[in-house]
Amino acid sequence: MGSWRDNLNKFTGKTRFVVSRLFIHLTGSEVTPLLGVLNRAVREAVASEGDLEVVGERLVEVCESLLQYDTYWQSAANEGDVIWNEGEAGDFFDELFTDSSQRYLSSGESEDYGEDNEPLTLPPTGNLVVMITVAFEGEVPDIETDLASIGAMTQALKALINLHYQQKLRGIQIHFSPARLGDELDNEQLLVNFSELIPL
Repeated sequence: MGSWRDNLNKFTGKTRFVVSRLFIHLTGSEVTPLLGVLNRAVREAVASEGDLEVVGERLVEVCESLLQYDTYWQSAANEGDVIWNEGEAGDFFDELFTDSSQRYLSSGESEDYGEDNEPLTLPPTGNLVVMITVAFEGEVPDIETDLASIGAMTQALKALINLHYQQKLRGIQIHFSPARLGDELDNEQLLVNFSELIPL
């Protein structure tokens, strides 16, 4: 993705920011335990008021769980941009955050959840879409590429984990749909609300 502008900015010493959003769509009641991980991640992120260290640890947990459930991945997508201005990177991150939170029955807030004692379940053919939006400094080819293959998405999730440990993440948001107990994201709603998904 390097261009003359990239090189010029390197030369002038500007910081390279990447804002990226990953979508992973899983199906089946077997992925229900993932709902528990997602619920906890969002609850703790909200409770920490967005503390990057806390949210980063939850992001690692979510990525590791997604990697464990890769046999249930159905489709995926990603988008992003390289931005050389911190303010513009922040604006684009906010734009993607707003879009994710408006997706069908999506949640990145804590008020939608039942307490821990309520069983979290997905119907046998249940669809679950996880959206991860990050902003980071530097260059990560494994994230800045087409992730619509199992191999590429696996590498991207591992790269996100590494970014947390390298302390290069500047923004993290995790959303998922459906977010509420008993709600179902059927195949038609999936197509309408997540039209960018590409079968894996």
